[in-house]
Amino acid sequence: MKIWQGAAGVCVNGKNELLMVLQAAPGEDQKWTIPSGGKEKMETFEECCVREIFEETGYTTKIQSFLHTKETTLDDIDVLVHYYTVKCTGGSAVIQDPDELIYDIAWKSADEIVQLSLAFPEDREFYLQMLQRKIKPGTDVALQK
Repeated sequence: MKIWQGAAGVCVNGKNELLMVLQAAPGEDQKWTIPSGGKEKMETFEECCVREIFEETGYTTKIQSFLHTKETTLDDIDVLVHYYTVKCTGGSAVIQDPDELIYDIAWKSADEIVQLSLAFPEDREFYLQMLQRKIKPGTDVALQK
């Protein structure tokens, strides 16, 4: 079975809003997710996370901590994604995605996230718990009730 590895960045601003992107492949419905993408051959998961956030949003970031690893299978592909909390260190919102899959960049509140059409609906509770600060970085996350 084929394996796909990547990283995702959880970036929360001073207004307690989550950095999100509206994405879709050609022919798919546009849906919201946090910035993420595939790891290149010689980069670390941390480098992948920082690069993907910059490519998809225009923001520069610094890794703060490891959150958890999500493992799933999609279309006979084993998927492994490392999630990190990141701090925005500069830049501004600009779509510069080389894959041309990003349609919008926005900071979303918990109230908005509840209503959004998400690319990965299984992540909704995780996003909300991050905004409520119920998840402690550095632990392999099992959603905390």
